[in-house]
Amino acid sequence: MRWQGGRRGGNIDDRRGMGGGTIAGGGIGALVLAAIGYFVFGIDPQTTTQLASQFGGVGASEGRQGSPTDQAGAFVDVIGSNIDDVWKTRLQGYQPPTVTLYEQGTSTGCGFGQSAMGPFYCPTDRHVYLDLAFWSDLETQLGASSADFARAYVIAHEYGHHVQTLTGASQQVQAAQQRASGQAEANRYSVALELQADCYAGVWARNAALVSNGEVALEAGDLEAGMQTASAIGDDTLQRRQGGSVQPDGFTHGSSAQRVEWLRRGYESGDPASCDTFAAL
Repeated sequence: MRWQGGRRGGNIDDRRGMGGGTIAGGGIGALVLAAIGYFVFGIDPQTTTQLASQFGGVGASEGRQGSPTDQAGAFVDVIGSNIDDVWKTRLQGYQPPTVTLYEQGTSTGCGFGQSAMGPFYCPTDRHVYLDLAFWSDLETQLGASSADFARAYVIAHEYGHHVQTLTGASQQVQAAQQRASGQAEANRYSVALELQADCYAGVWARNAALVSNGEVALEAGDLEAGMQTASAIGDDTLQRRQGGSVQPDGFTHGSSAQRVEWLRRGYESGDPASCDTFAAL
């Protein structure tokens, strides 16, 4: 994937190295697969608020603002800026989120965020939260691709949740879940929301080169790398990894096949109007 010549937006809140808590024993490995959070299983960061004191306190509320100079931080900055540029052409009145980079744990508008949750979006403060150590865990523990685009797909998925907040889709799903007759029905709304975010990631990928004069663009094999990652984090695949049987009523993000299909669909169309995952409910 080409990205190093891309525009840097500087909309980064870099809290790395500024403290924050973690579970004793540390890291995703100590929690095994079942605790990998919001990106994989849909854990609401608000549910961890009461646990903050166990994790050594809440991290800094504000870090270094601007464009990071290290390679990993620059990648997030460039990709995020390009995603913003795409959505500015697709959604009237689009306002970019802030991307917060942190280590282990940090305060958020949704409660205490921790690295075990994986990347997540908080609609309250409209920040995307990333602990970059997650990439290694995603690749070594779950079999995701290590390609740049596979990582960019994860970022674009979280931006998709920001778009859903701006359009009101997230709020509509929350209301529908409150009216749902049971957990299985509520989960179906979660699946539709997550698959739409996957589709939106594909929409971004298709348009990335168009808004950057080719400075940010997919190359041969990149889409396949993204689909490998989408497949690795499907609910059915993760349930099997944990040694259990596949329980579709417990899905919150969609099966591997569904995640691959909606990422592909967004890429092939390049149009967010093709991402009506709720029609299949």
